[in-house]
Amino acid sequence: MKQALVDDTEDVSLDFGNEEELAFRKAKIRHPVATFFHLFFRVSAIITYVGCDWFSKSFVGCFVIVLLLLSFDFWSVKNVTGRLMVGLRWWNQIDEDGKSHWIFEARKVSPDTVAATEAEARVFWLGLIVCPMIWIVFFFSSLFSLKLKWLALVIAGISLQAANLYGYVLCKVGGESDISKVTASFLSRTVFQTACPSDFQKPGLEGLEIHKH
Repeated sequence: MKQALVDDTEDVSLDFGNEEELAFRKAKIRHPVATFFHLFFRVSAIITYVGCDWFSKSFVGCFVIVLLLLSFDFWSVKNVTGRLMVGLRWWNQIDEDGKSHWIFEARKVSPDTVAATEAEARVFWLGLIVCPMIWIVFFFSSLFSLKLKWLALVIAGISLQAANLYGYVLCKVGGESDISKVTASFLSRTVFQTACPSDFQKPGLEGLEIHKH
């Protein structure tokens, strides 16, 4: 008695496109100019501050140069690099009643848009977190060494860079009310994720989300 052989196997489509896209997102920097300027102004401000006694004896000249670099950094990070590198944007506006509102925006992910890569996100958040910490170190060093004339510049550096950090953390978490706990959790997760990137998977930005806080 002959039995018919039944092939119960199924054709499984292997989506190599997603694997290639995932590898591309991990390895490539798709916005090299934005990535460069994300670090250029803030690192230049730190280097100029540290070496101003070697480069020039003019306190006013060094003060103006560092302040300009900090201002360029604040504007470029707030308006350009955050939007391109991580798809986030924030701003603060005053309504007719004089109340301040934080506005947060996340980029919509679609086949027509260029998504940010993990390498870009890692550079963005590291630069955003580490540089304000360096300015805090400068604050204590200036205070303890009695270089009081530099304190105004250091406070300006802390204020401008901490404002961007605060705005983007709020933007990332969607304007949570308990910002202290959320910020601590987010910063620790970001630093650990940078050290061990293979243990995490970053979710994409879904939709255009605008939050007011």
